[in-house]
Parts: sequence; C-alpha cells; structure tokens
Amino acid sequence: MSASKKVVNLSVDAALLREARECDINLSATLERALSEALRQQRRERWLAENRPGIAAYNEQVGAHGAFADTLRTF
Repeated sequence: MSASKKVVNLSVDAALLREARECDINLSATLERALSEALRQQRRERWLAENRPGIAAYNEQVGAHGAFADTLRTF
C-alpha cells in the first residue's frame, strides 16, 4: 500500500537541479528519504530532551546502587 502523495512547489538551486537531472536522480524519492531521515533525527533529539531528567535519574540510581540485572548475573 503506498502513501498518498501531495503536489508541492519547491525552490531548488538551478545548478543542483541540472546536475540531479543529468544523473537521473528521482527528486521526489530523494526528498522523501531526506525528510524521513531529518524527521527521525528530530524525533530522537526531542525524545532525548524530554527524557533527559529520567535518564539522568536512572544513571544516578545505577551509579549509586548498580543495575537490577547485577544481582542476576552468574559471571
């Protein structure tokens, strides 16, 4: 099942566009991949920022008392 598509207007550097066309680069597919990666990175950064206090508290807890799994290790 393919996602619905929306027609948009973009401004692109003329030299880049010319070279991309000469190389038969699919602009739509390239933009979709780049947007997907940028969104993935932004979601990751947002998640880390939102969870920074919890991560710090967990790391402090582990630093002071060790990890729960430490009591289960047999090595």
